[in-house]
Amino acid sequence: MKLPVATALAWALITPLAITGASAAELQTGGKLLLTGGVSALEGGAGGGLATWGVIAGNETRDGIGGKVHATFIDVSDYTLRAYGGAVGFHDRVELSATRQDFDTGPTGAKLGLGKGFTFKQTILGAKLRVLGDAVYDQDRWLPQVAIGAQYKTNDQGDIVHAVGGQHDSGVDYYVAATKLLLNQSLVLSGAVRATKANQTGLLGFGGDKSDRYKAQFEGSAGVLLSKRLVVGGEYRSKPSNLGFAKEDDWMDLFAAYAINKTVSVTAAYVDLGDIATFRNQRGLYVSLQAGF
Repeated sequence: MKLPVATALAWALITPLAITGASAAELQTGGKLLLTGGVSALEGGAGGGLATWGVIAGNETRDGIGGKVHATFIDVSDYTLRAYGGAVGFHDRVELSATRQDFDTGPTGAKLGLGKGFTFKQTILGAKLRVLGDAVYDQDRWLPQVAIGAQYKTNDQGDIVHAVGGQHDSGVDYYVAATKLLLNQSLVLSGAVRATKANQTGLLGFGGDKSDRYKAQFEGSAGVLLSKRLVVGGEYRSKPSNLGFAKEDDWMDLFAAYAINKTVSVTAAYVDLGDIATFRNQRGLYVSLQAGF
């Protein structure tokens, strides 16, 4: 089934983090503390760059409606990825997101027999529900903020997906994510378990000649706030390997996110995406411009 491409401005913001030595009143923006809205994850919901978190998009608390937009660019050895979209958070409880991804094979497309500049396009529609905890304000207990969610993904290159061994050109990921801010340590920790069939997060379809079953995968983030505006950290995301023609590696990054002001931020990262479609050692730059309200 194909869905029309969502018209979403690019969205998000900077990674949620601990705030030390400043009062809540000094750092509030739209009800939430500065830097506690998370960046927009690659698939559109609030989180880290590569990993989904348990936080809800936007700067508003339970008293309002907030949101984020983002524009993201990844340039690795043989491919580029452009993503843009947005998310809306309702009363810090429910999040709805939409993202469009363009995976450009560039000159590598000719080597793969697809043609120079051949581009896979994917639309992702997400929903997330916070079920317990508060990542920021539950400082007197170890309980993290926990959310459950689902992401519907549809790819526009069904014929190519089937030709390389993919079983489906659309699919749904399900996940549970937990995020904890440790204010005294200026530290954020987040982890998620994702049930997925996606090949390269869905850009090469879902399921394959090796496996067409859901598999549980882990994604996690850790970051440290160096100042009220700057956070640095790293992420890890495991991936299934369903296609016989090419193995699929786990993803990693090292990131820095800077809040230009209470609304706009920029995230930059060094990413290691491993092997993609027989081309090895896909490493390079991740940049995301984000705005939240």
